[in-house]
Amino acid sequence: MIARELINHMIPPLKKGDPATKATSWMEELRISQLPVIENGAYCGLISEELILEDNDNTKTVSEYKLQGKSSIVNENQHFYDVLKIVSDQGGQLVAVLDENDTFLGVISIKDTVVAFAQSAAVQSPGGIVILSLKQIDYSLSEISRLVESEGAKILSSIVNNDLLDASMIKLTLKINSTDLSSIIATLERFDYKIIAKFEDSKMESTDKERLDILFKYLDI
Repeated sequence: MIARELINHMIPPLKKGDPATKATSWMEELRISQLPVIENGAYCGLISEELILEDNDNTKTVSEYKLQGKSSIVNENQHFYDVLKIVSDQGGQLVAVLDENDTFLGVISIKDTVVAFAQSAAVQSPGGIVILSLKQIDYSLSEISRLVESEGAKILSSIVNNDLLDASMIKLTLKINSTDLSSIIATLERFDYKIIAKFEDSKMESTDKERLDILFKYLDI
């Protein structure tokens, strides 16, 4: 799924000349705390409800506020994983989507990215999760995939995180389409891969569902 498919067309952009009261009215109606601001089709940033309410001046226009989220942008063809990274790096509720000419197309909300992730095959498909610790220079997904496939399984998704305690190390999280990880783990360990955690489907399915339910409830989806 790519960014343009996640655009929430119910969230309208403001213009710099719009009154701040219009912004707060729309935010209240849409139950969000930020809105995008554009000028002549170009994305200018995000204005927040908190900023307007703290100022408490009903005479101001949007242009008189310092806009946020100017770096919270993605190209329309970027994968939704890139959207998640922008949300993580920049914070905020919204990510602006631009076309090849940097023209504003719309915004994606955090809710949209969470829903997309929850509906992805990697989450919905049964299987298990393995977390490996390895040196960055030793990382080869094709080699690890070959070992997993030698046991009759496939990697559905992979996530790489830096090890906060050692800059030379990474943590690799694999979602595998197998409910029994014992032979896969044995093979990986035979090739000197260090397994630091495993979660087999029978033990995690209800927990994962519960976590998603709690997250959706928190986001009021």
